[in-house]
Amino acid sequence: MRKYGAMGDGKTLDTAAVNRAIEAAAAAGGGVVLFTAGSYLCFSIHLKSQVHLHLEQGCVIVAAESPLPGGQTGYNGGVYDSAEPNTEWDAYQDYGHNHWHNSLIWGEDLHDISITGSGLIYGKGLSFGADRAARGDYPIYIAEQPGTGNKAIALKNCRNVLLRDFAILKGGHFGLLLTAVDNLTIDNLLIDTDRDGMDIDCCQNVRVSNCTVNSPWDDGICPKSSFGLGYARPTRNLTITNCWVTGYYELGSVLDGTFKKFAPEVHVPRTGRIKCGTESNGGFINVTISNCVFEGCQGYALESVDGALLEDFTITNTTMRDLVSGPIFMRLGARLRGPKESTKVGTLKRVMISNLACHNAPQRVSSILSGMPGYAIEDVKLSNIYIETAGGATAEAAQVKPPEFENKYPEPSMFGPMPASGFFLRHVRNLEMSHVEIANATPDARPAFYLAGVERADFFAVTAQRGASGVFALHDVKNLRIGWSRAAADIALDSVDTETL
Repeated sequence: MRKYGAMGDGKTLDTAAVNRAIEAAAAAGGGVVLFTAGSYLCFSIHLKSQVHLHLEQGCVIVAAESPLPGGQTGYNGGVYDSAEPNTEWDAYQDYGHNHWHNSLIWGEDLHDISITGSGLIYGKGLSFGADRAARGDYPIYIAEQPGTGNKAIALKNCRNVLLRDFAILKGGHFGLLLTAVDNLTIDNLLIDTDRDGMDIDCCQNVRVSNCTVNSPWDDGICPKSSFGLGYARPTRNLTITNCWVTGYYELGSVLDGTFKKFAPEVHVPRTGRIKCGTESNGGFINVTISNCVFEGCQGYALESVDGALLEDFTITNTTMRDLVSGPIFMRLGARLRGPKESTKVGTLKRVMISNLACHNAPQRVSSILSGMPGYAIEDVKLSNIYIETAGGATAEAAQVKPPEFENKYPEPSMFGPMPASGFFLRHVRNLEMSHVEIANATPDARPAFYLAGVERADFFAVTAQRGASGVFALHDVKNLRIGWSRAAADIALDSVDTETL
């Protein structure tokens, strides 16, 4: 690539040279653009079909500085490509989700492209839009301002894409924003960033494997299904395996291997999770997640609040430590952020979660499965699950009645403190929990399981510590069976209004 004029000295702007090399490879019918060791300062890099970018060890692609608020100059003599017009759909998702050109590396309507190698993409000059003090001495760039870049890599309407082996430091609002990208492989990436690690939006036939994501301020691996394309398209046939997600560590300290945890006085959301949503117009169908590790972050989140069909999930072999919310959050809601004439309440059903071990789950927010009146979460099976919570809640906490908040933004904290130490289950139909244990590190007066508006629930071989409020709190429950359990005696109830077991 250097023969096209790239200096790689970290001072000279190499954007034009990099794009000339890519164009030359594309004109030849395809080829490899090689980034040798060096620091390549760039604004927007334009990908082309059948062109492979290979980042050698010691190579760093550095995002040049975006313009500062008010348009002040002094930012390396250039700007990022403008965000393409998409005003018709802007109201249905946050700004960054439906603009792709305002990125460090982007491509649209492409096929057979890849980025590989052990080099680094450093989004130094990208907008992340939040508190500077917590993230180091980085200027605050405004994403909506013309000339600003806010994504490390953005792809739209592409197919046959491979992303492998490189690292991303400080990826802007999105390390990866991949929208309607089919036949997509993401393997062995290390992303250490200040917003979302990777957003997989409206994509089909996707494999994510062997990735590490440290994203303390936002989500780690985040399948979505937005309306940014102007129509609802599901994320379908997705596997996520052998990944570690965390929100525990200071920016850059996972990348350099020092693993520095935040000081206690530094407030950080520590989000860092695997989440389907919140953008959830089209759906999430046929998804398998396996062999993943969560540390110092939130737990799984499966959300349908904008009409999505969230169906056919299998999640297995997960370990979690030091969470800031419950291990499992499922939410069927009615935010309905989409065209009014076509956006209706979706579904959340046929979900199987097994072989999950969690140490030090928080006291305040337990695992939550919450549909809403008239729209139940359906057909859920939870098995071989051990959750140790911090415990310590009082009997007064067991009397809390969380609000419904049907149209609110979905987050585990949205309902406030939970009246259960293990699982809060509301508006759920056809639930089976087997070989599930809730252990509290300190005595907890709340029941382990709180059921409200639940129909046909089976609890088999369930273990929990009995608090002052019992183990099961039942409110408007129909067709309940408990058997072979250390938590309560065998029982079958056709219907109960209010009862404690």
